[in-house]
Amino acid sequence: MEEEELTDQQELFEHFRFHVEPGQSLLRLDKYLFSRIENISRTRIQNAATAGNILVNNKPVRASYRVKPGDIIQIVLPTPPREIELIPENIPLDIVYEDEDVIVVNKKSGMVVHPAYGNYTGTLINALMWHFRDLPLFQTGELRPGLVHRIDKNTSGILVVAKNELSLNRLSRQFYERTTDRLYTAIVWGRPEPASGTITGHVGRNIRDRKIMQVFPDGSQGKPAVTHYKVIEDLGYISVVECKLETGRTHQIRVHFSWFKHPLFNDDEYGGNRILKGTTFSKYQQFVRNCFEILPRQALHARSLAFDHPVTGERLSFASDLPVDMQQLIDRWRAYIAGRAEG
Repeated sequence: MEEEELTDQQELFEHFRFHVEPGQSLLRLDKYLFSRIENISRTRIQNAATAGNILVNNKPVRASYRVKPGDIIQIVLPTPPREIELIPENIPLDIVYEDEDVIVVNKKSGMVVHPAYGNYTGTLINALMWHFRDLPLFQTGELRPGLVHRIDKNTSGILVVAKNELSLNRLSRQFYERTTDRLYTAIVWGRPEPASGTITGHVGRNIRDRKIMQVFPDGSQGKPAVTHYKVIEDLGYISVVECKLETGRTHQIRVHFSWFKHPLFNDDEYGGNRILKGTTFSKYQQFVRNCFEILPRQALHARSLAFDHPVTGERLSFASDLPVDMQQLIDRWRAYIAGRAEG
């Protein structure tokens, strides 16, 4: 959704609700919505209806439904048209799975998912626009064609992208309704206590720095955020942690663990790029600095993703091995802990 660019996962979708006024004459649903939503086409409305993303009185309806006074209309749409010119770029992609409806990619760290201020080229979307230059969805003028979720620039891992409007709408609804399963692997400073648990706390824009997020434990600002975690390896001064997202807020895992006093290793935006645990011995300090060089980013990897195929309904699950830099970091700490025990 990491974004640098968006406030949270749900901003990849627009959620509208209309209460039809008492004097409204019978009118086709697509015409009614077309006159009330900015920057929309009747085709987008019809595609949303076909995908079951338009509810009237809590029931899916067709675009031809006749709106009546008192009706309550709810609609979930993918993102609106772009405001900048996007350039298709021939950038290699690590494709994990692809069929006529979806593509699953393993994103490398350092690649921005979609264009935004300061990153208009070299993004995953630029690469997909080249890869799918003959597909209608990637010629529509959308800023984020096919995108239903995202991961931060310096986070690696699994991402699914829709290849047509029907899949886009149906996948959007799954992410909006939180029926997908997402697991992340993180390396954090310290040893979280308890070893498994749940971090809750509203996440919103930082009051002093709008580029990063902060936790508002009293719920006064931001949106609800829930991260389930489990320590899977204790490496002394750092821990390898499995995280399961219940919500998908911007920088959620990173800001939650920072607030929990266990920032992600080498996370320069949330305080993890300093030596937070361990000794003052120069040998240890140099060891950690070397580790920062091995992993010059936050230690976070989107390990797996499960969702229902938007056309067949089959539950699909995809996983990605830890990238080399995170594995090397873990190996270095294992060796350090073992050497310390022997000494």
